[in-house]
Amino acid sequence: MNLPDQPPTFRQPTAAERPWWWRLEDASGAEVAVEGELADQRFASQADAESWVGEIWAELAAAGVAAVTLHELDRRVYGPMSLSA
Repeated sequence: MNLPDQPPTFRQPTAAERPWWWRLEDASGAEVAVEGELADQRFASQADAESWVGEIWAELAAAGVAAVTLHELDRRVYGPMSLSA
């Protein structure tokens, strides 16, 4: 029996549906892995990604993130952008 694809509300969005993401970096530029709700965030638009980092930057900094770089799929859009106050 073949079942139809799950609707978007029941599956994780694909990278094409949410192409915007932040590379989280330490002071040396190495990628930082974070846990929980801060990990692996992807966004449908650049504005959504920028709003998220604007709201959560202090938590990222507390988790050891010194800078962020915005990407759309594999393309670097800008950054690194420092999270220091």
